[in-house]
Amino acid sequence: MAGLEISPTKVGFVNVKSREYDAKVGAWDDGETSDHDAESILEDFKDDSTVVELREFIRDLNIDEQVSLVALVWIGRGSFSADELEDALETARAEHNKRTAEYLLGIPLLSDYLEEGLSALGYSVEDAEDDAMGD
Repeated sequence: MAGLEISPTKVGFVNVKSREYDAKVGAWDDGETSDHDAESILEDFKDDSTVVELREFIRDLNIDEQVSLVALVWIGRGSFSADELEDALETARAEHNKRTAEYLLGIPLLSDYLEEGLSALGYSVEDAEDDAMGD
């Protein structure tokens, strides 16, 4: 990946966790309890560990990694082509702020865009996810 400054393994981790997050549905109760039952695993609670883990992971990335992740999403959703990677990176760097995690978590189909972006740049989505999850 010429130009990207994030490892496919880190992208794979974000992809797996964002897919888990995307699968969640609105909670049927207020989500204030810390003891959720097994049937509520796909409910989106305010204190959801998947969201917390994903947000913290993205926040802990350095600026270059965050910029690369955003550019990858933009390529995946078609805002830029794979040939326009440098333009995507330049735009993402110019627009970077401290809310990258919130921005990315607010994108519907985040995992789909990450997969498309990786594929467009010639990476194996399966390898990236397997490496991220230790398989």
